[in-house]
Amino acid sequence: MSTVLKEKQIAYEAVGPAFTKEQMLKMRGKTRAIINQIAAFVKPGMLEEDAVEQAKELLATNDMVRGWHDVYVRFGTNTLKTFGAPSDPGIILKDNDIFLIDIGPVWEDWEGDGGDTFVVGSAPEKEKCAADARTLFHTVRHKWENTGLTGKELYEFAVTEAQSLGWELNMDLSGHRLSNFPHAAIYDGPMADVDFKPSPLLWVLEIHIRHPTDGYGAFYEDMLLDDSYFS
Repeated sequence: MSTVLKEKQIAYEAVGPAFTKEQMLKMRGKTRAIINQIAAFVKPGMLEEDAVEQAKELLATNDMVRGWHDVYVRFGTNTLKTFGAPSDPGIILKDNDIFLIDIGPVWEDWEGDGGDTFVVGSAPEKEKCAADARTLFHTVRHKWENTGLTGKELYEFAVTEAQSLGWELNMDLSGHRLSNFPHAAIYDGPMADVDFKPSPLLWVLEIHIRHPTDGYGAFYEDMLLDDSYFS
């Protein structure tokens, strides 16, 4: 690695004085637990806007001081939407349907971030979509763990792997830094732009796949960590 590239990685992977491995892993655990708690109250017949409000209330009761991004609970066709795009209003979860959750809570000085996709009722194609998002996440993560691929190369690999599974990868959601709040003061760009191998604990890998013709997709997001954190 050149001196210039090393200096870039040092700059992009800098952390603030509050950063600790223990606190970041604690925030990861809280984030993943709340994703599952949100999923547990989402039921067919629910309006998406009501699910978002209940999710925000749940986060508030768990002492979230702020969110570094908005709370997303997206139903049905809204699972195609990219980060930051408003949902189409009035979408009700059907009996055999798909929904995703994406939250970015901040507790005290530390950021969490995570997402997952869930299916209600019997919808085999949508269940495959949700499962493939998780599978693709781990396929790309294993490639990161076992090679020296850069962030850019990892997402090039992810595009090809998604296509082999029959999905389109949304490159508007292509990973980012995570840190003590605010990570954006250090680096606010996508991981897919970095030309070095991302370090563990400091980045999240995002996988958002879409059906090429039907109105649904799936999302999975978690920290870049080795296998021992996913057993």
